[in-house]
This record gives sequence, structure tokens and C-alpha cells, in this order.
Amino acid sequence: MPNALLYAVATLIWGSTWLAITFQYGSVPASASVAYRFLLAGLLLLGWCKLRGERLQLSRTEMAWSALQGSLMFGVSYMLVYEAEKHIASGLMAVLNSSMVVINLVGMSLVFGRRMDQKSVLGAALGILGIALVFWPELTDVRTASAWLGVACGLGAALLASLGNLVAQHNRNQQIPLLPSIGYGMLVGGSIALIFTLIGNQGLVFDTRPSYLASLLYLSIFGSVLAFAAYLTLLGRIGAAKSGYIAVAVPIVALLLSGWFEGFQWRIWTVAGIACAVAGNVIMLLDIAPVLRKLGLTRLAARLA
Repeated sequence: MPNALLYAVATLIWGSTWLAITFQYGSVPASASVAYRFLLAGLLLLGWCKLRGERLQLSRTEMAWSALQGSLMFGVSYMLVYEAEKHIASGLMAVLNSSMVVINLVGMSLVFGRRMDQKSVLGAALGILGIALVFWPELTDVRTASAWLGVACGLGAALLASLGNLVAQHNRNQQIPLLPSIGYGMLVGGSIALIFTLIGNQGLVFDTRPSYLASLLYLSIFGSVLAFAAYLTLLGRIGAAKSGYIAVAVPIVALLLSGWFEGFQWRIWTVAGIACAVAGNVIMLLDIAPVLRKLGLTRLAARLA
């Protein structure tokens, strides 16, 4: 599958999960919903791997790295996302989540010695600026202790997810089987959420409403199995820094869906923010140097090459 298609699959699916998650709220504790989602997704993915005849027996080292990736990407970080959205608007959570782009860049530089080139830094800066402009009204509404708790949870989720990206990059470099490692990681992440639910005496409540069941299936199959398989395949090809830019593209898709389903009100800074995010996307992911040279901007082309 071409890189552009992998990028589109992950972006479009995750952009729609913002709506699907809203059907998860209610009688079921957030950590329990995370547990149900990733335990189901892990079982489905490992079952699919078995049907395909993939190697399911990992070494102790491979299993340990897969478990670490799962605990970071699918367990603790997702519980923090659900907790954050109890205290802050989903738009602010999108802004906090987009900080993954910068964290990934710094992490790849520190851990793997990847150079932070000016092109990537500019693309990341434009992306975060764009998301901040889109959700500017929600950024100015952080005043209460509850809201600041939500901000802390959101930043913590972004940091842990970025660390999970670095572990995933390591696993790809070590050629650990991709889909089995994701499946085992999801089981670990779901188990962590399950243990947290039980320790917190929240109870394993389950919601049998059709809306909850449908959202659970969608989040498990599409939002977890398909989207993460596409994203982590892309990560192995182009690295965590560039693939992490999906964190900027996803809120834009979510915003478009919100405008369609929820009547989101468009403003001038919304359009400006989307323009910045798209520009950052182009700079980060595409080779724009030839275009700049044709326009006579040779010095800029050299700096961004």
C-alpha cells in the first residue's frame, strides 16, 4: 500500500473516532471502555494473524518491547485522553495531542540521532499554529482547576504516545513482526486499563445500547486494528517524526465531520488555521524544493532541502 494511502487511512479513520468516542460516555467508566476496546482489538488482530499464518511466537525480548509499546500507546495514554476530555473540550485535547509532532522530532533526535532539519521544524510549527488557531476560543477558556487537570492529562497522553512511537520505531528497526506485536501490545494496553478499573473499584459495567456496541466495534476494528496497522507501517517507512504529523491532520478531519454532524460554526481563524495546517502538511511530507526553485526561491529551497 502506498505511503499516501496509509496516511489517508489512518487520518480519516482517527478523524472519525472523535465522534465515535462520544458514544462511549455514560454508565461505563472510561478506563473500562479503553479495556474493552483494546482487548477486543488485540484478539481480533491476533486471530487475523493466525489465519494469515504469521509468526505469533515472539522471543522474550520481542514480547517485552511489544508490551512496552502497548502499555504506552494503547494503555496509559488512552486512559489519560479519556480522562482529559472529562475536564476540557475535545478541541483543546486536539491541540495538546498535536504537540506529539514536536515531541517526536525531539525524541527521534535524542534517541536515534536523527537531525532536526529546518523543513521538519517549520512544518511542525505551522501544524501546531494551525490547530491552535482552529480551536483558539477553547484555548482561552482554561481557567479552573478542573480545566488545568485536563490540560495536564492531555499533555501526559501526548508525551506517552510519543514515547510509544519511539518504541515502535525501535521495534521496526529490530524487525519485530508488525501485526503480532501490535496485537500483543493491544492486549497489554487493554489489560492495564482493566486492572486500573478493578483497582479503582469502578466496576466492570457494560453498556448494551446499540450505540455503545456499534461505537465499540468501530473503535476496535477501524480505530484500532486498521488505523494503527496503517500508521505503524507508515512509521516504519518514513519514521516517527513525519508519520507523527497525522496528529495535526486528524483534528482537521474531525472538525469537518463536526461541521457536518454537529453544526460547528466556522470563523475566520478556523479557515486560517486549516490553511496553516495544510501548509505544514505539505512542507513536512512532500519535496517542495523543485517547486521553490522554479519560482526562483533557490536559497529557501536549499534551506528546506
